[in-house]
Amino acid sequence: MNGAVDQLLMRLRTEDAVLVRVESTQGSAPREAGTWMAVWADGLTATIGGGQLEFQATQEAREILAGTRSLDGVQRYPLGPSLGQCCGGVMFLTYRRIGAADAPALQKELVAQLEPVALFGGGHVGAALARLLAVLPFSVRWIDSRDGVFPDALPAQIDTEHSEPVQDAVAALAPGSRVLIMSFSHAEDLDIVIACLKRLRTRNDLPYIGLIGSKSKWATFRHRLEARGFTADELARVTCPIGVPGITGKEPEVIAVAVAAQLLQSLG
Repeated sequence: MNGAVDQLLMRLRTEDAVLVRVESTQGSAPREAGTWMAVWADGLTATIGGGQLEFQATQEAREILAGTRSLDGVQRYPLGPSLGQCCGGVMFLTYRRIGAADAPALQKELVAQLEPVALFGGGHVGAALARLLAVLPFSVRWIDSRDGVFPDALPAQIDTEHSEPVQDAVAALAPGSRVLIMSFSHAEDLDIVIACLKRLRTRNDLPYIGLIGSKSKWATFRHRLEARGFTADELARVTCPIGVPGITGKEPEVIAVAVAAQLLQSLG
């Protein structure tokens, strides 16, 4: 499963596009600032939403590709009667022609605006989650203590890290990372949870810590963590079991969907 960034980079190898980006919005708007789409001579990658707005932006981008139009700076689009839309807000767009030479910088730029996730564990559920998160608005740091567990080819939104001991990777996670813990070993899981809770004490910058497992696993972990001096308020920062309630399937792909949905809820 390739996300929009991968689709853009792949096609950019052979043809130019115009990158249309939402710079800001006022009032009710179909998408938020940072949203983008790539306009090709005969197609689109991603979407800025908005129906008629997107149709007009696509036409203008194709005129830029054809060399018959130039749009510099930020363009203002009221989402009212003139566009036949009832949102009532305003969207501000920019247009930039891009080619193969822009690909490395674009990858960094577009991935950097995604929500960071740290995924500990390269097993079946971890692999299913990585594939799913790659088509959602997340960048993934995929971490394992074992060699040779990661696929050779990965989407642009995923970076891998071998860390031994695995919990040492917690200190270098990007601020604001949502952490998913599902290593091959309960002992590793516990060490990662401890490292995350210690980081919360000093930096308080991990908005979500999710631990795979049953209620009985969490009861055991909770007892051990209490013995190490962690308080009830600190332990309440850990979600276990993970995933939205009501999804009971145990297949890796089903678990991945439930967990990804919970991550999206956490963006609130």
